Amino acid sequence: MHWRRLMGLAICLGGAAVLLSAIFRMLPLDDPRMRGALTGGAMAALATALGTLPVLLSHQFSQRTYDTLLGFGAGVMLAASSFSLIIPALASARLQGASAWGAGGIVGAGIMAGALFLMLVDRLVPHEHFVKGLEGRQARALKRVWLFVLAIGLHNLPEGLAIGVAFAGTDPVAALALATGISIQDVPEGMVVALALRGVGYGRWRSAGIGMLSGLVEPVAAVLGVAVISLSASLLPWGLAAAAGAMLYVISHEIIPESHREGHETFATGGLMVGFVVMMLLDTALS
Repeated sequence: MHWRRLMGLAICLGGAAVLLSAIFRMLPLDDPRMRGALTGGAMAALATALGTLPVLLSHQFSQRTYDTLLGFGAGVMLAASSFSLIIPALASARLQGASAWGAGGIVGAGIMAGALFLMLVDRLVPHEHFVKGLEGRQARALKRVWLFVLAIGLHNLPEGLAIGVAFAGTDPVAALALATGISIQDVPEGMVVALALRGVGYGRWRSAGIGMLSGLVEPVAAVLGVAVISLSASLLPWGLAAAAGAMLYVISHEIIPESHREGHETFATGGLMVGFVVMMLLDTALS
């Protein structure tokens, strides 16, 4: 029985790899921004897949460990929003001729637009939080596995977009720092996702496979981010700010509440602080 599941997982992953390869062949890979976004997105997807391996090895982790890892991921995303997205967005707006107040207004509006977009997606798309249960229109009509996939996609979408928008900018070193930080954060996120699926009754291979496939959202979103910014350089500060707003929404609406739900606030907060410092050091050391 196990070898059949393994074969099914291999077929799914192989099919996804072939599909992505076909898509990537149609992309302008001679553009260094596109190559960078694909590399950064693929690195994040690989990190997500790496995080699912403990599930295949049947490792068990306490709820306190889950919450600490969630807090760590929130800290990484919070620092990435600040140092890799918002500050470069302000600088980009100033370089395009905006005043200090104008740049602040552009970036503030972009942050709100990104958060509003994800809020609308959160309300309109049927999905399931890891603990709270079903939400959205006609949510009960969908299978739980697809609800989980949609929820995971909501988490990974702003990360992939942030990678793409960063590589569409003028500082590839800072973009690499952002991609590295998001990839570090994706390792525990992939593990938490797979373990959450495992906890509601899915088998090891299915839980790990869905977790791995969820990471493929990020290279696709990274490509989309580059494509949008490539239409006009004036969109760069807006794109950076919107990606930051989407990430801030995920941090506040999803990750922090989940990490505090079981009474491990101190460990979750400690994880957030460590994650913030790690991402800050990555950003400042590589830039």
